[in-house]
Amino acid sequence: MPLTRGECYCLGMRIFLVRHGMSESNADWDVNRRKADHAIELTEDGRAQARGAGEFLARYFAEEADRERGGDMGPIRLWHSPYTRTRQTADELERACVLARARTLQRVDDEPIQRAKGGSWFLDRKEHFLLHEQQFGIFDGLSDDERAERYPAEWAHYQKCKAFEGKIWARMPMGESRMQVAARMHQAFGTFQRDRHKHGVETIVVVGHGTTNRAFTMAWMHYTPEWFEREPNPKNASVRLIEDGEDRGYIFAGFENPPGYKHGKK
Repeated sequence: MPLTRGECYCLGMRIFLVRHGMSESNADWDVNRRKADHAIELTEDGRAQARGAGEFLARYFAEEADRERGGDMGPIRLWHSPYTRTRQTADELERACVLARARTLQRVDDEPIQRAKGGSWFLDRKEHFLLHEQQFGIFDGLSDDERAERYPAEWAHYQKCKAFEGKIWARMPMGESRMQVAARMHQAFGTFQRDRHKHGVETIVVVGHGTTNRAFTMAWMHYTPEWFEREPNPKNASVRLIEDGEDRGYIFAGFENPPGYKHGKK
């Protein structure tokens, strides 16, 4: 029986979904009141978390290469969203995800490319504009009480969807619903398929956000909206693996927000 289109694009690819490290607004939610979401940076703890994820990936790649590939490794491309905190997370991943010894990382036109000890595991690094976090519109930076007070009709609609386990459908005023984020992730898949079919890049590391990484998983795996409703937000700097059409879950657990953290974006 021939494969479906969905099965074709799932098979043969390996995707590591990394959430950014702890951000300023993860440490102190009130930062959302005074700073635009795209400009929020990592904390020093967040940078350390991202380095921890990079060190984990370096060990993971090395163990796999030695166990299954005779020490050789195909090309690995690093993708990230255009937000400051994901750019900074990618910076730390690059610094930490380095070779413990010289290796052949990829082959282009049948010519091996050698990387010395201390070189990067990544073939290169690219930014994709579609990987940005959910747009919260006029709800951004407001507490739940403030949303209800300032925009009662819009908040009532959101609460109605939530009451029927349908937060995924509720569009933020002047922003996006989570289902729109999933549709946006699906649009980005064509880029990753070109990586595979035109450039031989079958392994990608994608640095994204809590909502976008869940939406990516939902769209790639053809999960239902009910799955999204049940799926908890990933921890900071966590790593989820999707390999050959199978969701293998979190292979690096990541880090919790600080005790007492108040999350205003529900």
